[in-house]
Amino acid sequence: MPFSRIYKLYFSPNRKYIRSLENLLGYVPGNLRLYRMAFRHRSVAVEVKNGAKNSNERLEFLGDAILGSVVAELLFKMYPYKDEGFLTEMRSKIVSRSNLNQLAKRLGLDEHIEFDNRALGHNNKQGSLLGDTFEAMIGAVYMDKDYNFTRNFLLNRIIKPHVDIHTLELTETNFKSKLIEWCQRHGKDVIFEIIPNEEGENTKLFTISVNVDGESCAIGRDYNKKNAEKLAAEKACEFLNI
Repeated sequence: MPFSRIYKLYFSPNRKYIRSLENLLGYVPGNLRLYRMAFRHRSVAVEVKNGAKNSNERLEFLGDAILGSVVAELLFKMYPYKDEGFLTEMRSKIVSRSNLNQLAKRLGLDEHIEFDNRALGHNNKQGSLLGDTFEAMIGAVYMDKDYNFTRNFLLNRIIKPHVDIHTLELTETNFKSKLIEWCQRHGKDVIFEIIPNEEGENTKLFTISVNVDGESCAIGRDYNKKNAEKLAAEKACEFLNI
């Protein structure tokens, strides 16, 4: 066993935290600061510079991209004769917020997250807490290691043992239809609106806001407009407890 690993596990002042991360991740992390940030929700974050906070949101953005890339490659190889529409739908099922929430809970991420329960309860957004943190953790793994390490970590420690892809293939998850039907039953108007990108943002990125009775309740982003709508609809369903 390398001396650095021995030190971290048995002599470091952070050894208790490092051991808990090793149990979660299956390896001894390098940069602890990244993992602490990955598990820190914006409700308990503090400002560090020019209004930016040390929350997990930036790592969540990065982890979302890495996860999507790994899952896309896996599905591309797993289904060599399926078209783009099928692959896109399957990827959406695997990386859906509800599925990521379940994965995060199964892995025990809820025991590591720093958050203000009162703030989350007030904003009614606790439904996405686990999934968001899961993506932030993937971002931390990538920044601490590299893409190949993160890819193998996702495939061998998370997807293969915990995701039944063939069962998901048979599962219907049309959140947009679900949201529209709910709004119709309750006499509410629902609109999917494209939000213009901010200055400096990638012009190919679609940002969709779901407005229910004139109020925005969720936002989805993707490089595909249809996927952005699906993500926004899923988040809206969670927000509205549908």
